[in-house]
Amino acid sequence: MSLSTDGPPATAGFLPLRDLVVVGLEQAVAAPIATRHLADLGARVIKVENPRGGDFARDYDRAVHGELSAHFTWANRGKESVSLNFRDPRGAQVLERLFARADVVVQNLAPGAAQRYGFAAEQLAARFPRVVAVDISGYGEGGPLSHKRAYDLLVQAEAGSCAITGNGDAKAKPGIPLADIGAGMYTVMSVLAAIHARTATGRGAAISVSLFDTVVEWMSYTMNITLGTGEEQVPNGVSSPAVSPYGSYPTSDGFNVVLGTTNDGEWQRLARTVLGRDDLADDPTLAHNDDRVRLRPRIDEAIRAWTTTVTVEQAQQILDDAGLGNARLNGVRDVIDHPHLAARDRWREVATPAGPWRAPLPPPITTGWSSPMGAVPGLGEHTDTVLAEIGFTADQIAELRADKVV
Repeated sequence: MSLSTDGPPATAGFLPLRDLVVVGLEQAVAAPIATRHLADLGARVIKVENPRGGDFARDYDRAVHGELSAHFTWANRGKESVSLNFRDPRGAQVLERLFARADVVVQNLAPGAAQRYGFAAEQLAARFPRVVAVDISGYGEGGPLSHKRAYDLLVQAEAGSCAITGNGDAKAKPGIPLADIGAGMYTVMSVLAAIHARTATGRGAAISVSLFDTVVEWMSYTMNITLGTGEEQVPNGVSSPAVSPYGSYPTSDGFNVVLGTTNDGEWQRLARTVLGRDDLADDPTLAHNDDRVRLRPRIDEAIRAWTTTVTVEQAQQILDDAGLGNARLNGVRDVIDHPHLAARDRWREVATPAGPWRAPLPPPITTGWSSPMGAVPGLGEHTDTVLAEIGFTADQIAELRADKVV
């Protein structure tokens, strides 16, 4: 008996991963966001959770209808939840049956846990040659940090992204969990590549993705600067230490316009057409970007002298007419109510155990399919259904429930 790939109800029409079954032993963000994106593409995702509380991200807060956490609602739609104590030998047998029927297994448990229980990626690949198995960890294997617990903040601190965020000596963690999301997206990319390769080879793959390696990869441009110059860039708030002008400037109506230039031609247009400052445009000490970075305060003062005389709407129109990049510095509420999202119909309603909730569509847009935007599961909501599919009788399931195995 094999697991069906029908999964939860989906939108009509073609979904590219509709034939895949994904088992996720997952918690927090990195693995859940990876498997959620696979669910968005049509995969049937079975989320395995501890019967005692489940994924601890369920309880981060009560932002969703006073019951469910914001993180969990974001990262777990479109999945089925199976509650299972795999530390119990009978639970381990259930898990083994799920593995035998899975195309993809993703886990991000505590360091060493998957290895101890026999479902690290290399172990699964040895037992189930067609499975694509992914270990997501904080620091990867074989290094002095491999044993450490790793949360997004900790990894970003270790890998340097906090050092290039903030302002001067006031270092800051980026507001979104970049390490978690990045590792999740590299997982999705790797899974899709491995599934594609399996069509030719008949074999799956054992894959390891670490949060640390993800952030280090994304730090490459700033590491290149330090490698090449010996200098470490100083973070510069809503700006870039590598480009000038590039930042946020106040407008007369109390908002902020964000503008920037990416080449010398754009700087000339900004100085002459927008600021009306031919003296700046003709100044040889400001001719190139590295010059302007060095003399940033002088340029910022000139830009601020202009932006404080116009409203944010006027500033954006003038900059648009000059062919210069710009944006408004928005808050979270501004983004929720953003007319660009409304005009493009980017919101959908998603079912949750606590009630319906708004969620933005996934970024990829195609005429070939649309995301099913499936429901966020309750803890263990699909346990009986999935166990029955893999051969357990109603009496056996009742016994497992009585013994708190599921």
